Amino acid sequence: MSTALAPTATPTAATHAAEIVREYGPFPGTDRVAGVTHDGRQVWAATGAALIAFDPATGQPQQRIACACDAGTAFDGRYLYQIAEARIDKIDPATGAVVATIPAPGHGADSGLAWAEGSLWVGQYRDKKIHRIDPDSGAVQRTIESNRFV
Repeated sequence: MSTALAPTATPTAATHAAEIVREYGPFPGTDRVAGVTHDGRQVWAATGAALIAFDPATGQPQQRIACACDAGTAFDGRYLYQIAEARIDKIDPATGAVVATIPAPGHGADSGLAWAEGSLWVGQYRDKKIHRIDPDSGAVQRTIESNRFV
């Protein structure tokens, strides 16, 4: 006797039209933003040649750290992480000092950065991959491949 299983429904999420509630910038001396993160107080924007922290309530710049900012930016609760060419710099936001550097998994083809679950997550837009990496060594711990750009 065979038992037929009822088809399972594909879960769907409710969708809503996006609404822009606030825009920030332009920032003096920059024409693009390559990464954004929030440290609990300020929003940090990677602007090519500097990280600019601004107050999200007023939009006013609060701090500027001169550093290479080619792509994604992340905050782990203490340090900022910034993709700069083929490396990821770990930056102390209080001093602006680069306290460590690890290799970026895409060797310069990295496009985004996030902090979650005690790890850095690095997107590779064109390769359609997201890597979970060790923030101390840069070792790839997991790779998620997609059929879409990430």
